[in-house]
Amino acid sequence: VQLQAFGGGLVQPGGSLRLSCAASKDIFSINFMAWYRQAPGKQRELVAFSTNSGMTHYVDSVKGRFTISRDAAGNTMDLQMNSLKPEDTAKYYCNAQYDGTPIWGQGTLVTVSS
Repeated sequence: VQLQAFGGGLVQPGGSLRLSCAASKDIFSINFMAWYRQAPGKQRELVAFSTNSGMTHYVDSVKGRFTISRDAAGNTMDLQMNSLKPEDTAKYYCNAQYDGTPIWGQGTLVTVSS
């Protein structure tokens, strides 16, 4: 499986962005998919994950603001990010667990600044 993340950019505080992660295999054949982020000088952290059975999970700091979903038409996993804050600034990575192997996309940079 190969993953490619896109959709990052510069946005003002309070704004929105939608990240997408394109997969080389049927997105619904992959049980576990997630978004991680890594801010400068910090460790990579889990932001949200989804399973192909419909389970989702969010880190407390993004609950109510971010939504993870899978899109069959585009074969992508998406992260809708609303009410963005400067502390959301980071490089965002998509991740999949496939056949017991962690797969990482290349990351897309999100900068929240006025």
